Amino acid sequence: MEMNEMGADPLLQFDRWFQVARETSGAELPEACCLSTVDGDGYPDARMVLLKARDDRGFVFYTNLNSSKGRALGATPRASVTFFWEKLQRQVRVQGDVERVSDAESDEYFATRPRGSQIGAWASDQSAVIENREVLLAEVAAVTARFEGKSVTRPPHWGGLRIVPRRVEFWQGKPDRLHDRFAYRRAGPGAGNSWKVERLAP
Repeated sequence: MEMNEMGADPLLQFDRWFQVARETSGAELPEACCLSTVDGDGYPDARMVLLKARDDRGFVFYTNLNSSKGRALGATPRASVTFFWEKLQRQVRVQGDVERVSDAESDEYFATRPRGSQIGAWASDQSAVIENREVLLAEVAAVTARFEGKSVTRPPHWGGLRIVPRRVEFWQGKPDRLHDRFAYRRAGPGAGNSWKVERLAP
């Protein structure tokens, strides 16, 4: 793969690779990615999330904002996500600053979720210690009763987060570990939305 095969904008380059991953990788969830944050003690913490949108500003996922990842990002709004599509031997790493999406965007997405998932967003105090599963199921039953016969509204503690990228790296696996790596970085102050792309040694 040569430099001139890579687009000038890493977001559009991601769209191209993501489309290929959706159509040909065979992955059940090509939108799955590993989200890495830093906890209050300064340790890295990682978990899998699902990309729900790639808008003109970045990469969007949704979560309980009181969860461990929500609290970590509230305290240190910086994160990375890593996508890996094994059959394609492709990886994308995105690093950037994190911001909340608008309430309107969160409401719109929440309305598309299955009702059970909507109820679960209210019932689960995500990341909190609970005594047993029965405690969770009792809360599910209570929330189900509360919303019986009406739409489930979005909890105030649940919403979308957007990673606004400052660095994006594309990795293409090759024989003999002579992989292709291309790293995009913001060009710097006064450069608008332009990016600098460089080839990295594997």
